Amino acid sequence: MGSTRLSCKLAHKMGAGQQGDNRRPAFTSEARKEDGKMMRALRLMAIAVPALFVAGLAISQGIEWETLTQEVMDLHRAERYDRAVVVAKRALEVAERSVGPDHPDYVDVAMSLNNLAFLYFNQGQHAQAEPLLKRALAIYEKALGPDHPDVAMSLENIAHLYRTTKRNEEAELLEARAARIRAIER
Repeated sequence: MGSTRLSCKLAHKMGAGQQGDNRRPAFTSEARKEDGKMMRALRLMAIAVPALFVAGLAISQGIEWETLTQEVMDLHRAERYDRAVVVAKRALEVAERSVGPDHPDYVDVAMSLNNLAFLYFNQGQHAQAEPLLKRALAIYEKALGPDHPDVAMSLENIAHLYRTTKRNEEAELLEARAARIRAIER
């Protein structure tokens, strides 16, 4: 009985029959065409809405990453290194979450790694800085190619760490490679 009432209400809303008419609406070919258009539109929306959500989320995370990165720089200038490390770790998490390892924007992760390594370096925590710098180098090489200027910068960062920790021979090798990259005409 409930389904009959529902059918009648639906039929009435669709304009079938007069008030009190219990007949089901007659679906014409025109109504079927409209139904087909509606189904296609719904299928497109089912694809588009999640894509728009992901795009919006990526933009939001990009803005969050930029804000956090700026805060790291501000905290560094204010010599508030402990707080800067916390914020830099958060920026790294946001960057890693927002892009996959094969995405061109993965360099945001490398920049976050460099920022965090720089903070550790300034605090004399060289053992914590080294793996971050090496990971950043690997990302730059993969994302930008082995002869990109950012790869040279990353090599120089590691070389500087090596010189500070009295690993001069290793530093010289990295500096020589960085110099070869910088000598490439672009």
